[in-house]
Amino acid sequence: MAHESTGAIYAAAGANLAIAAAKFVGGALTGSTAMLAEGVHSVVDTANQVLLLVGMKRGKKPADTRHPFGYGREIYFYAFVVALMIFLGGGLFAVYEGIERIRHPSPDADAHVFGYTLPGIWVNVAILGFAIAAEGFSWVVAMRQFWAEKGQSSAMRAIRRSKDPTLFTILAEDTAALIGLLIAFTGVVLAHWLEMPSLDGWASVGIGLVLVGMAVFLMIETHGLLIGEAADPAVVAAISELVRAEPGVLHLNEVLTQHLGPSDILVNVSIDMADDLSAGEVESLVTRLDRALKQRNPDVTRVFIEIQPQADHAVRAAA
Repeated sequence: MAHESTGAIYAAAGANLAIAAAKFVGGALTGSTAMLAEGVHSVVDTANQVLLLVGMKRGKKPADTRHPFGYGREIYFYAFVVALMIFLGGGLFAVYEGIERIRHPSPDADAHVFGYTLPGIWVNVAILGFAIAAEGFSWVVAMRQFWAEKGQSSAMRAIRRSKDPTLFTILAEDTAALIGLLIAFTGVVLAHWLEMPSLDGWASVGIGLVLVGMAVFLMIETHGLLIGEAADPAVVAAISELVRAEPGVLHLNEVLTQHLGPSDILVNVSIDMADDLSAGEVESLVTRLDRALKQRNPDVTRVFIEIQPQADHAVRAAA
């Protein structure tokens, strides 16, 4: 999944760099606030993709004495920072610029390029058309990879279940960008057609609200991963089934799991074992369970097995 996520990030970064340059040129030539807001949005998106790549790289650092469980959660931290940047650098800026344009409306200026005068409306339309095409390509790449990952689940359930924030963050960014571009296109065209420059400002406000909403959604999703989420219920069920099937296990008291990274699951199992097992048999059982759990799911990297009578565990759980 890391390779696929990286491909989606590179596709998004390349598209956003080209789009940002085009939008800023258009905004500078015509004075469109919606174009300027979209340009800032694209710059923020590009910076976000760089942050995600940094988080993925740092998350692969090996464990050390300071972080004995590794650095897998680095990607969760950087994904949360990305959501924060979308909120502050994209959403609030677009809302502010839009309000200023509504308060002080002025028609878009014609563009003067190499001695030629080009109508501002057509410059904006051309640039927005290019941006929609480039962003659409990035969105298709992210959507294909997300669709392959989600399986039979609904899109929302797949996002809530996913422990890899990179892919759904890129997909959310691209979706918000496409919606924002359509809003900008509509605002620019209507502002010119109806001779109401304030509509360009309202388009910028609309773009900002879309970005704020998407940022809040991403914050909620990445927050859960950042503070520690359990493995998918299907993974927990498979672990429980395997442990209960092991001879010598009288009762499975509890299974605790936590994602230390997108592909790094810590498992803690509490079991009640038969009292007549020798120390060697207990050691063999623990070794078999550790090996079996890791073979069953390669994402299980650490297994801790706690041997505790069922009654004692029940007392502790009730305390």
